[in-house]
Amino acid sequence: MKVALVTLGCDKNTVDSERYLAQLLDHGAEQVSELDQAELIIVNTCGFIDAAKRESLDAVVHAGHMKTDGAARAVVAVGCMVERHRSELAASLPEVDLFLGASEMEQLVPMLRERGLIGDPVTLHPGVRTYAGDTPHVRYLKVSEGCDHGCAFCAIPLMRGRHRSFSLDDIVHEAQLLELQGAREVNLVAQDLAHYGRDRHDGVRLPELLEALVRETSVPWFRNLYLYSAGITPRLLDVVARETRVLRYLDMPIQHASDAVLARMRRPERKVTIREKVARFRDAVPGLAIRTTCIVGFPGETDDDFSQLLDFLEEMQFERVGAFTYSAQEGTRAAELSDDVPDYVKRERLERLTELQRSITTMRYEERVGTRVRALVERSAGDARGGAAASARLPWQADDIDGVTWLDADAPVGAFVDVEVTEVVDDYDFRARVLGVVRESAGPARPARSRELPLASMGSFGR
Repeated sequence: MKVALVTLGCDKNTVDSERYLAQLLDHGAEQVSELDQAELIIVNTCGFIDAAKRESLDAVVHAGHMKTDGAARAVVAVGCMVERHRSELAASLPEVDLFLGASEMEQLVPMLRERGLIGDPVTLHPGVRTYAGDTPHVRYLKVSEGCDHGCAFCAIPLMRGRHRSFSLDDIVHEAQLLELQGAREVNLVAQDLAHYGRDRHDGVRLPELLEALVRETSVPWFRNLYLYSAGITPRLLDVVARETRVLRYLDMPIQHASDAVLARMRRPERKVTIREKVARFRDAVPGLAIRTTCIVGFPGETDDDFSQLLDFLEEMQFERVGAFTYSAQEGTRAAELSDDVPDYVKRERLERLTELQRSITTMRYEERVGTRVRALVERSAGDARGGAAASARLPWQADDIDGVTWLDADAPVGAFVDVEVTEVVDDYDFRARVLGVVRESAGPARPARSRELPLASMGSFGR
């Protein structure tokens, strides 16, 4: 069975897709990249906002066309949008053979076997996660599932359930497996990383997890993606400041800066506390890069509310800001509010915020020019542009969202190079001069248990 995976939405979906693929490969499937070659197409959907739903729906419809225009025998839709809208999707998409929600990962293989689409396992140790993309040196590691926060606009708890932290041993084992598969950067992901461990009652929190990952693997870079500021403790900041392999980078969504809007959003903090915490974070971790996220056009957002948000962004000088327009999500508290900000106003506010942050990011990045720093090579000769010999990312550039750095000399993909930043280009990118390729040793010896990882079953991890 030739299988193609289409993954939409967040990095947590990327992890789920890799686990789906691992199950299928264990049953003799072969991964293909072109949909028209696939006998089985799996679309991992996103249901976070309306734009994501439309993209997911388009992908499912396109996959369905492959049953007449390609080699497809079956189409499967999985993930968050299915979790919330299964009945509507099933009624409108008869070309889809199977719908599975985000909570039903373990049902994929039994359902496909029931339909005669796959056979018995062909490996002795099923469920070991495999890589589904084209950059095996950059991987994502999900440390928990679900969310207990009550943000008024967010449907994630309705799709992913309550917050459940995975055990430290399981996470470390999977990190060791990713390292054996070639990972050079591991991005920790969750709905709120800072919430990790609060439900396990074993005293292990995110700082202890980071220390264990550093101690028991040789992965050069660990990055923290998506933490509520309320959970960023002095202990966590100490680990980020002390451990050189934990990048000085925080992805910390604030969503807004008007106290009135934050209250309606049911966010836990207000402008003054965000301001104070950002100052503390930067003081505790010199060189820290902070990325945040904002929503514009939330119900009741006035011109003054939006002006407060712009003023706050200008004051805080975040390195990067992601922004999107509000759209009501069925079942959330915000959906009960009147969506009283016209769409054209939302779009105009989004454009104004984006333009302001573009100038802020450029100014912040200009401060990095002249810096000598280590970079991870992303693309080698032939894949770069504008006369560059290769592209890379610096420690303050997260995969896929924070731009790239164009190098003046070629280097192998996945290698680390020491560079001098020479220029900011296209607002969000850099140019840099390569000073040398880092010659790394095999790294510190790991516990003997890491050598047993290829035999370890991760089939239940993340359920």
